[in-house]
Amino acid sequence: MMKELFDTMPQSGTVCWIGIRPERRGRVEEVEQISVSFESGIEGDHYAGKPGAARQVTLIQKEHIDTVSSIVGTRVEPELLRRNIVVKGLNLLALKDQKFSIGTVILKTTGNCHPCSRMETNLGPGGYNAMRGHGGITATVVQGGVISVGDSVGLIKSGSDQG
Repeated sequence: MMKELFDTMPQSGTVCWIGIRPERRGRVEEVEQISVSFESGIEGDHYAGKPGAARQVTLIQKEHIDTVSSIVGTRVEPELLRRNIVVKGLNLLALKDQKFSIGTVILKTTGNCHPCSRMETNLGPGGYNAMRGHGGITATVVQGGVISVGDSVGLIKSGSDQG
């Protein structure tokens, strides 16, 4: 019964922002699309080149960015949160231990993306605590391809022949 509930997600989300971090602790660059591979993760990102790494791709919900903005009392721009992909219209936490697609790319959730101490600097005093529970997810690449702003994001039901 529970497995059936986990596999029931008729909603799909949409990619509404993409960013890469070419250097560790460097500035996040907003882009319209990224190339993703099983071997390297996101081309041009500082995490690239780590096959199978648990944190090849980071994702956050736009709805959570809106919540954090409300908590800190100012509009929070996605690049301040240092995630790769912002998705709207889909509960990313419901993808725990699941495979999901973004366009033709297949990812697998590897865990929660917890905030780091930089949130205090980027968002101001209380930024770290505002992000707790709203940091998004980490994922590894199962099947590579290109991800673009506007791509659909959806659950791949277990037992599916994808990935």
